Amino acid sequence: MDFARIPEFIGNHPILILAFIGTLGAFFASEIMRRLGGMKSVDPSQATRLSNRENAVFLDTREEREYREGHIPEAIHIPLKQLPERVTELKKFKELPIIAYCRSGNRSSSVGNTLKKNGFENVYNLSGGFAAWLNASLPVSKK
Repeated sequence: MDFARIPEFIGNHPILILAFIGTLGAFFASEIMRRLGGMKSVDPSQATRLSNRENAVFLDTREEREYREGHIPEAIHIPLKQLPERVTELKKFKELPIIAYCRSGNRSSSVGNTLKKNGFENVYNLSGGFAAWLNASLPVSKK
């Protein structure tokens, strides 16, 4: 590889380089926020084990329409935008693991900060979100 041509490539493709830097920055920012948020990720099988062994509570952070289309049975539904005002509804579950999820796992990854600020210690994000739950052929409720 001819490393001497890298500056030439950068000079000839500034938009491509800016897009790459922006994407890389967004990735690192997302990863840093996830780690600082204090949430551990669990896949659907780990979430099921947490639910069965430790009575974990599922927190659905999707919008109302998404929730009505199907959700994890017995999940508590609090849309992400409403969580700061409604976090007190979860106080009775403070000692239990909380597994937050959204459609793909991206929106719910920000739940950790809010819950940690309110004294929740055992907070998880469902990797892949509800889509991963469906792909694992796990139960879904529409009630």
